[in-house]
Amino acid sequence: MRMNYPKIYGSRRIVCLLFALCGLMSAASGFAAPGVMQANKQCVAPGTWMRMQDRRVLTNEEVLKYFSQQQVVLLGEHHDNPDHHRWQLQVIAGLYALRQDLALGFEMFPRQVQPVLDKWVAGELSEAEFLKQSNWYGNWAFDPAFYLPIFNFARMNHIPMIALNVNRSFFNEVQQKGWAAIPKDQRQGITDPAVPQRAYLEMLAGSFVQHHPGPQGHGEKNMNEFSPEEKKGFKRFVEGQQLWDRAMAQGIADAALRDKAPLIVGVMGSGHMMNGFGVPHQLAALGVANVATSVPWDEQLSCEDLVPGFAYTVFGLPPLTTSAEARPHLGVYLEQAAKGMKVVKVVAHSIADDSGIAIGDHLVELAGTPVKNMSDVVVAVQNMVPGTWLPLTVERNDKRIDIVAKFPTKAVVP
Repeated sequence: MRMNYPKIYGSRRIVCLLFALCGLMSAASGFAAPGVMQANKQCVAPGTWMRMQDRRVLTNEEVLKYFSQQQVVLLGEHHDNPDHHRWQLQVIAGLYALRQDLALGFEMFPRQVQPVLDKWVAGELSEAEFLKQSNWYGNWAFDPAFYLPIFNFARMNHIPMIALNVNRSFFNEVQQKGWAAIPKDQRQGITDPAVPQRAYLEMLAGSFVQHHPGPQGHGEKNMNEFSPEEKKGFKRFVEGQQLWDRAMAQGIADAALRDKAPLIVGVMGSGHMMNGFGVPHQLAALGVANVATSVPWDEQLSCEDLVPGFAYTVFGLPPLTTSAEARPHLGVYLEQAAKGMKVVKVVAHSIADDSGIAIGDHLVELAGTPVKNMSDVVVAVQNMVPGTWLPLTVERNDKRIDIVAKFPTKAVVP
């Protein structure tokens, strides 16, 4: 059973290589309900801006003028939808025509890679160098082709790019130990998050139940019905999401509250801003009052959610009819380990399965090149030509085994 709660994931330590690297994190978006696509045909017409407070249709000029007068504009996305990123670029380009004092903040980058973003904007890195030095695949995992047009627009126009997030090891530590257990000098400068709204907790509870089901399945359990153990797990889950929200809000506020501040445009999952939860709530607590949120609207969201306060505006998109080019995929779930990338799951009937790769194996070499991180695996797999073979070496029970992964003549996205 599906519930109409946005999925808000900060991170998972396990990554799957299905779509070369497929959805490690579900998009921060809403669960699609049956019949939503049909309903949305009368909801927000494609190419149309709708203001939520009064459901008034606005012109592009009206929206951009309003956005240009704010301190912060937050643009939502479903991470794996290319149309959402095209829409974001369209808005950013429109705003840049009105205000050249623009800065772009991104959920996708932990603040440790800020020097890499600075080098990119300065034109000192190639795309390949930028992706490698920013550890794109280790930090984010969604297809960089979705985002590169925005990154290139920033580089071409010398628009500062801001790394808003924290690294995944810190996020995992908070979810495992709790925020209070992290010494203040180890919190990467993140201050205590503002107390979340009750409605936000209820929304997160829906997401928590979806991904931590009990023995009877997902069910309709709400947080008041959680067992003591579930309450403990949910508390850690909320603290992880709050860290994600607070980190992004602080990164934005640091730029928005300085003298002669530029207009900050934040690019992030829609679930981090819907209904004023998440980042907008944290921004308000940090003293940033003039914030406009906008969400792209398509068949993945229900018209029932179109209520005042959902966002300042929504922009209608047609159903997605194009998709990214099918890329080679191996068919394994991996996690970082000391010996290389550890296989924690093998997809049935995948290339990995057919090649004899097993759970517990460590990928140590690909085509004779040592495997150090996720990026090494992703790049090697994405560079495979359909119909060719990839020699690889795994370590299994302290023994090295040579395996040949045979890619079919036609790449297929599962």
